[in-house]
Amino acid sequence: METVCGVDLGTQSCKVIVYDPIRKKIVSKVQAPLSIIARNDGTREQLGSWYEKALLECFRAIRLELRQTIVAIGVSGQQHGFVPLDENGEVIRPVKLWNDTSTAAECIELTRMAGGQESLLRETGILMLPGYTAPKIYWLKKNEPESYARLRHVLLPHDFINFLLTDNYATEYGDASGTALFDVRKRTWSKPICDLIDPNLLSLLPKLIASDKPVGIVGRKAAERFGIPQGAVVAAGGGDNMMSAIGTGCVRDGFLTMSLGTSGTLYGYSASPVVDPQGNLAAFCSSTGGWLPLLCTMNCTVASEQVRGLFEMSVEQMNEAAAASSIGAEGIVVLPFFNGERIPNLPEGRASIMGATVANFSRANITRAAMEAAIFGMRVGLETFDQLHFPAREIRLVGGGSKSELWRNIAANVTALPIRIPKEEEAAALGAALQAFWCFENSRKNRRISIEEIVDEHVSLEEGMSIEPDVAQVREYKVAYAVYMKYLSALSPLYKTNQI
Repeated sequence: METVCGVDLGTQSCKVIVYDPIRKKIVSKVQAPLSIIARNDGTREQLGSWYEKALLECFRAIRLELRQTIVAIGVSGQQHGFVPLDENGEVIRPVKLWNDTSTAAECIELTRMAGGQESLLRETGILMLPGYTAPKIYWLKKNEPESYARLRHVLLPHDFINFLLTDNYATEYGDASGTALFDVRKRTWSKPICDLIDPNLLSLLPKLIASDKPVGIVGRKAAERFGIPQGAVVAAGGGDNMMSAIGTGCVRDGFLTMSLGTSGTLYGYSASPVVDPQGNLAAFCSSTGGWLPLLCTMNCTVASEQVRGLFEMSVEQMNEAAAASSIGAEGIVVLPFFNGERIPNLPEGRASIMGATVANFSRANITRAAMEAAIFGMRVGLETFDQLHFPAREIRLVGGGSKSELWRNIAANVTALPIRIPKEEEAAALGAALQAFWCFENSRKNRRISIEEIVDEHVSLEEGMSIEPDVAQVREYKVAYAVYMKYLSALSPLYKTNQI
């Protein structure tokens, strides 16, 4: 038996699956938790040693006999994280994560140095936002000069796992496009932007490889450490959103994937670059050869989890409470910015409950409003897709929120699009495994197999869980969304005083 392995290094855990492409079946699925270092200044960090420890824990939980059947490995990783390595490949300091907003000042400074937001969009197609990697590097240079002096390699989290497996420093276009150092149209590092931070920065960045190419093979040290076959192919891998696009079948024009997790994402495959002049959509590249315009909100299920904890409810109780309310939560609105926010660009944003009266201030309404806020944030991106003439046809829904029938219903009627649920909930890990299979198959066959062929054969949808939008509910949610936007517009200036 030959199997492929998918690794998903997320924010809260590391997950590893082993997939049998002949039986089209995941034969092993394990995970290990990850902690987060959080501070009130917006700092969100993890230790690089945690990643290696979690990966080791996962592989040890898989039977050795099964591990020895692995012929290829693909790695998905949380995007934008800054893993700084010294000349010996040792991690210099804690890894700043995608949801770290402590670099807001650096974003403002770099944007001014670049000549403004329009100049950035012309040069890279990407704005300079706190979640991205570039301001994290600049932050290190300004705030920890001794650590910066030791910097020899800049890697993203998925690149770091690839490095542990192969000893090679490389990245692919999809994850690289989320650094704000990358020209998404030309698919190359942007020297002008790199030079704003450091004229030597370009030499510290990993080499770029195509998405269907291997980054290398499992080396002897990694084989002994993790108990996996030496010489197994390690695919290029990519960011978690890029891998989830593969794992949900979002590899053709018109399909969107929506992920309801700690962060909320909405993205779709495009055969050509999609650069949003307003900056709501990130003009990322895909990890299949095209582009992946993407909206990311930093507070998707965060508000509902905070409310659930406040009222000491189980997930089931939360859904029951929200279902007891009605569309629009009787006028209660939650702005869910517990972590600051990227879209809209409010790094200093704070969460709020508005529209409360003595008549509507109830657990049911507050819970419903927190759940609706997650999807209202997604609608901002959908409207931008429409404005850029992206032909949205349906949404593939993943993440913890996809398990809730109520949330699926809210998503269908806020977006007015059909909702489909992929069978495999670990979309990023499956996508990584399928990219590994793609890479492995093309390395040993005369005829090249397309990623579309692989997705058609290996990605399936749940039966009986699809939801079609209801005309009456779509109309009601249009009104509720307008109320949400009214409060958002009114409060946003409070958190924009220091922005360009």
